[in-house]
Amino acid sequence: MPQPVVAAVLEQYHTPLEVKELEVDEPRPGEVLVKAVATGVCHTDAITRDADLPFPAPGVLGHEGAGIVEAVGGDVTMVAPGDRVVVGWPWCGVCRNCQAGRHRYCELMPPMVTMGSRFDHSCALHRPGGGDAVHSHYFGQSSFSTRYVTWERSCVKVADDAPLELLGPLACGLSTGAGTVLNTLDPEPGSSIAIFGTGAVGLSALAMASEKACTTIIGVDLVDSRLKLATEFGATHTVNAKEANAVDAIREITGGRGVDYAVETTGNVAVLRNCTEALAMPGVCAVVGGAPAGAEFTLDHLTILWGRSVRGTLGGEGQSASLIPTLIDLHRLGRFPFDRMVEYFDLEQVNEAMEASHHGEVIKPVLRMPA
Repeated sequence: MPQPVVAAVLEQYHTPLEVKELEVDEPRPGEVLVKAVATGVCHTDAITRDADLPFPAPGVLGHEGAGIVEAVGGDVTMVAPGDRVVVGWPWCGVCRNCQAGRHRYCELMPPMVTMGSRFDHSCALHRPGGGDAVHSHYFGQSSFSTRYVTWERSCVKVADDAPLELLGPLACGLSTGAGTVLNTLDPEPGSSIAIFGTGAVGLSALAMASEKACTTIIGVDLVDSRLKLATEFGATHTVNAKEANAVDAIREITGGRGVDYAVETTGNVAVLRNCTEALAMPGVCAVVGGAPAGAEFTLDHLTILWGRSVRGTLGGEGQSASLIPTLIDLHRLGRFPFDRMVEYFDLEQVNEAMEASHHGEVIKPVLRMPA
């Protein structure tokens, strides 16, 4: 029998989300029903609302969920009712990339993230009383809801005493920043790195650069309060790009050489060019930020020809099942204080949370779900 839920619904693009009553299906084979505790609000939710990432409306967004497994469908073996989970990115488990352990590049990732349904085109969410379908399975979950159906492979079990209310952002934003440094770039001890954008993704990257023993770690942003926090997350230097040319400042900090690595988290293609121009030879720039649909960029030919490279990366690469527990352990040890980024909102405040994130007032909003 379908169960009642309360969810923030995207009825139309470019409009505020509307908190409404819906119904959610019981889980089918391979699926899990999660009772939500909290979920992070990510920049990707906002660009989807504004039609810059394909996802059909009406639908429910949210992809940084944490909660308790309430029921499981047939053939589910990885989790059981009562398990506490963080819900990460989906992956099929059978394609070439999944078999190689590269879950973030699952060949079925695009439809699993954005098609708004199961593979048979059925939706797990409906209007009350058996009404019309509402698109579900956003990034495999649609966690802006008090209950949601996800695929079992998305679920990462955490300890019974883990602070579920805090952990949702590890599913995407924080693991993206941390994993970009740990997995994609894997910088050598003593190397230099610049992080462009010190929001949730950028701060996570800064913290992991410190873990990897980078000795010059530069945070670049436009907001002084974020740059101050960047120093607490490991930045050895900061640059306010409103007050100084970021490329010139980075070259001055590095004695004219430039940085070995750069991470672009803003989704601003003009900033991406700055990232490449700040690189030493042969430096690597990781592209993380999600730009609007159709965005293009150009790079100076000689800048790239002299050994520099640009590398796109999704979700911090690696695997949720190993990366998320690692980040939880680092937080417990005081080496990844991501709780410093978080501000809580009620589900009914979802639009306020998204606006606060957009304007830089809050680094990582987290929606707490009603009991």
